[in-house]
Amino acid sequence: MRIVALTGAGISAESGISTFRDSGGLWEGYAIEEVASPQGWIKNPAVVLDFYNQRRKIALNAEPNEGHLALARLERLFELTIITQNVDNLHEKAGSSQVIHLHGELFKSRSTKDSQLIYDIEGWELKLGDKCEKGAQLRPHIVWFGEPVPLLEKAIAATRIADIFMVIGTSLQVYPAAGLMNYVKASVPKYIIDPNLPPVAKNDALFLVPEKASIGLPKVAAQLLQENA
Repeated sequence: MRIVALTGAGISAESGISTFRDSGGLWEGYAIEEVASPQGWIKNPAVVLDFYNQRRKIALNAEPNEGHLALARLERLFELTIITQNVDNLHEKAGSSQVIHLHGELFKSRSTKDSQLIYDIEGWELKLGDKCEKGAQLRPHIVWFGEPVPLLEKAIAATRIADIFMVIGTSLQVYPAAGLMNYVKASVPKYIIDPNLPPVAKNDALFLVPEKASIGLPKVAAQLLQENA
C-alpha cells in the first residue's frame, strides 16, 4: 500500500521551528522579498545568508516530535512518501527515508553558477566567500518566491498513485503544494490532520482530524497499522 503524506509548517512548529510568517507579512522581522527572493539575494546576500544561518542554528538542535515519529513507523509497513513544504530535516531525523522537499533543504547549499552542484552544510553556517568547485558563491538550497519548484513533477507522480493521502499541518493555501490534492484519485481515503482545518469539500473518502500533528497523526498511524497488521 502506498501512502503519501503532505506536511507543512504545523508539524515543525511543534518541534520549536518557527513558522515565521506573521500577520504583517514579515518573516522573523524581515520582509519576504529581503530574504526569500532572487532579488533579495542580489541586493544583500549577507542578510540572506544570516537569515538562513539563524534558522539552521535552531533546526540543528530541534528534535522530531510524535508526528514525525508516527510517519517513520508507517514506513516500516507501507510504501510511504513524504512531500514536505518544510526545509528542515526533522523527517529524516525521525527515520523517514523517502522525503521530497518541495521548497528545498536548509542543510544544503548550491552553486550560483551551476544549480546541479549541491552540497551538504556541516554545522549551521554558510558564509560569503564559501564557493563551489567552479569558483561561484554558494547560496541556500531553498526555493525562493518567483523560482520554479524542481521537484513538483516528482511530487505529482507520487500523489497520482497514492492509496492513502494525508495532509498534515498545512493550511492548503500555499501553491503549488496545495494543488496536489487535485491529483489524488477521488476514491482514495484522504486524512486532513490540523487543529485549524482548511476549507475542503466533504465526501465519503475524507477524514478530518482537528488535532495537532503530534496528537492526531499517531492515532491515524495506529489505526492504519492495526487494520493492516
